[in-house]
Amino acid sequence: MVPAALPRRSRRIERSSGAPLARTSALRRSLALTAAFFAADVAFAADAQHGEQLARRWCASCHVISPDQRGPVIEAPPFATIAQRSDFDAARLARFLLDPHPKMPNMELSRAEAADLAAFIASLK
Repeated sequence: MVPAALPRRSRRIERSSGAPLARTSALRRSLALTAAFFAADVAFAADAQHGEQLARRWCASCHVISPDQRGPVIEAPPFATIAQRSDFDAARLARFLLDPHPKMPNMELSRAEAADLAAFIASLK
């Protein structure tokens, strides 16, 4: 039985830093769930087949997206050339596609669509 006169804070177990244990545990759980969410997002979002569909719809008018395609007139690099660059990084490309440079149309891709498109380009290595 805890005497009613004791302050409420004295009933909690505290760490040496003074932070209540319950609050610290909740923060750790929250951080772990956030990390797991972002890891799952990266691991499961990339669908190269869907990326190829997006590329045929949005990108083929400027980029060569497959070996069987005749080259467009515009000076956009072929996807295979992008994929074979030594500094190619699918995650970086996906971020770029979310906010493309002025010569590219703003396709307003979702994060998943940008990851799918980057996964398709990566498959052309």
